[in-house]
Amino acid sequence: MAEFKIPDVGEGISEVDLAALSVSVGDVIEPGTIVAEVETEKAATDVDCSIGGKVVKIHARPGDTLAVGAVLLTIESSDAGAVSAEEAPAKEAPAVPAAAESAATSAAAPTSQPVAAAPSAPAAATPAPVASAAPADDRAPAPAGPATRRLARQLGVDLHDVSGSAAGGRITQEDVKSHVKRVMEGGSAASGGGSYAPPPLPDFTKWGPVEREPMNKISRSAAANLSMCWNVIPHVTQHDLVDITDLEAARRRYSEMAKKTGAPKVTMTAIAMKASVVCLKEFPKFNSSLDPQTNEIVYRKFFNIGCAVDTPNGLLVPVIKDCDKKSVAEIGIELSDVAGRARDRKVTMDEMQGACFTITNLGGIGGTAFTPIVNYPEVAILGMSRGRNELQIRDGEIEERFMLPLSMSYDHRVINGADAARFVVRLGQLLTDAFNLASTI
Repeated sequence: MAEFKIPDVGEGISEVDLAALSVSVGDVIEPGTIVAEVETEKAATDVDCSIGGKVVKIHARPGDTLAVGAVLLTIESSDAGAVSAEEAPAKEAPAVPAAAESAATSAAAPTSQPVAAAPSAPAAATPAPVASAAPADDRAPAPAGPATRRLARQLGVDLHDVSGSAAGGRITQEDVKSHVKRVMEGGSAASGGGSYAPPPLPDFTKWGPVEREPMNKISRSAAANLSMCWNVIPHVTQHDLVDITDLEAARRRYSEMAKKTGAPKVTMTAIAMKASVVCLKEFPKFNSSLDPQTNEIVYRKFFNIGCAVDTPNGLLVPVIKDCDKKSVAEIGIELSDVAGRARDRKVTMDEMQGACFTITNLGGIGGTAFTPIVNYPEVAILGMSRGRNELQIRDGEIEERFMLPLSMSYDHRVINGADAARFVVRLGQLLTDAFNLASTI
């Protein structure tokens, strides 16, 4: 008999959720057969078995949380020389919405109270960090993987203050996020004392039948990340309505030509991504992050744009790297490819990291405006709603124009209201004037 154990899925992951089993007791499998699908905070991963033989026992059920190295199958081995399960890494599959570095979401947040535009002076002093910086002592390193340590550094968390929930006390990213939430609920300076622990739900069965659906690891991670972003970042949203009549007409003409020539399709999202690069260069604070440990603003010198993608498994935010070095057509091709793979759960974790700025486009669904949540450690996110025809007065004449609603949320610690308005106005100018946009990018 041989035991097949949950393999190392990388990124310092110490536990996984068993999403599905592909085998049953009595099945005869070959080495390399996919036997299960597991979910982590960042990926849904196919697990292939390194052992061939007959499955005689299954040690877990879908929905169970398993530590890496836990026994999944007992197999009556047909190959004495089979590679051990621990030496066979799982295939990496798609990433999930809620990565702390770029998990941008397009989910609508509670509407912010209007904030008066601040003068164009530097932003106010930053609040105290969420947690104390790591002390300079001789304590042994806390048990955590590289991804967890990176998240802790970004959030200013000392891992020695975090209780690990995984096997052997190992600290997971979810543990770090839960720690941050507890600190904020305790009224820390970073949260502004505005957070609180919600009370338990009432017993809804008193009033009628209910149905419960457990949140998988992906959903739990997304919820924790969104809560963290909303509480850590003081959000303000700037709205505008942009005349894109000429740009949309030019885009449609190009699309018709592309159908005949086989040229790549150009979407409004790809155009907005390229136009945003122009604005990020002109307003560098929007391409920065606040370091609460040093009270410094870190300016990025690269231009990676995240784009929220709606998938059957939730929102994913793949990142298009080096948008400043790519044409609109090249961005469109890459965006179409990565969005398709996101829907098929084929994007990698690396493809969802490193964003400077995020765009979420709900125009294909509808709505007039919304308040997207900024993806920590970014400081701004652009939301696009459905364009619509409206009557506008131009040169004293009433004309029908095609208008695009824009909603940009930003971190008010780094960006003041006046600069946010200037950014959105400049973006609107680029989108209004198709010729100017083409000459600029």
